[in-house]
Order: sequence, then C-alpha cells, then structure tokens
Amino acid sequence: MPRAGLDAATVTIAGADLADDIGIDRLSMSLVAESLGVKPPSLYKHVDSLAALTHRIAIVGANEVGDTLRDAMQGVSGREALTAAAQALRRYVKQHPGRYSATTGARPVSPDDPLIPALARTLASLEAVLQGYQLTEDDRIHALRMLRSILHGFATLDASDAFQIDTNVNDSFMWMISFFDQGLRTRVMA
Repeated sequence: MPRAGLDAATVTIAGADLADDIGIDRLSMSLVAESLGVKPPSLYKHVDSLAALTHRIAIVGANEVGDTLRDAMQGVSGREALTAAAQALRRYVKQHPGRYSATTGARPVSPDDPLIPALARTLASLEAVLQGYQLTEDDRIHALRMLRSILHGFATLDASDAFQIDTNVNDSFMWMISFFDQGLRTRVMA
C-alpha cells in the first residue's frame, strides 16, 4: 500500500530538488527515498524507474523554463525581450541546474507525453524573443537555434563557474546580448 502523502508529483519534486542540489547525473532512487524518509521500494509504487523520474523532472523543468521566459518578457520586445529572456534563463539555470540539465536532450516517449507541450512552451517563449526582429521564416529557425545555443552555453558555463578569466562575467554577458542583437538587426537589413 502506498505511503500516505506520497505520490508521483511529490516524488518528482523531491527528485528535482535533489537534482538541483547534487546534479542530475548523481541522482538515484535511493537518495530520493532518503530525502523523503522512505525506503527505495516505496518510490516504485509512484515512479517506475530512475529514467522515468528523470523524464518527469525534465517535464517540470521545461514547463518552468517556458513560464520563466514568458513572464520575463511580458510587455517588451526586440533587444529588451532578448535581454529579459537571457537574464531569466541565466538565473533559472543557476537556481535549478538539475532540473535544467534534465531538459537537455529529453525526448518524448509517446505522442501524448506531457514533455511535448512543455518543450513547446519553452520554444514559443524563445520564438517570441525573435518576433521583434522581422526575420524571414528560414532566418527565424536559424536564429532560434543560435539563440538557444548561446543562452544555453553561457548559462550552463556560468552556473558551473567555468568562466575563470579575470574579466567581469556580467560584462561578457551583456556583450553577448549586444552582439546577438546587432547580428539580428544586421540580418534584417541584408
């Protein structure tokens, strides 16, 4: 019989919190069980496996990233939206590195997988950044891929303290935003 108060959502959030603390790659069912004060077999009544738990954490993370980006960009466009989205993602990755890491490379497992709309929410928020730049459809796809790449790269490197050169990281961050903004504006004129 399942433990009272323990359900799939509770196990998922406990796993997500733990992944943020120790890293998604170090997450185990034993550690999640310990954090909940139960034995590992109790978790399997709610989540089938560590892979299933990681997938559920990816869904939580993708939904949160999409909402975070959307909320940050309310009422702004162009460079302001770019800056707001970049800052919001950078903060999210620092605060929730495990959840964010779970989203990287996550793949839907069925046509009705809740990961599909969660990832779509994130992409829609990033596409909204590009609306102020009047790009062609082909350019918008390339720009979206580039935007995801630079924001992901900077945020994950920053969250892991990988920037070791003695230059202000915030200055580099703003330089990156300015460079990307100028590139998009130049592309529109071309």
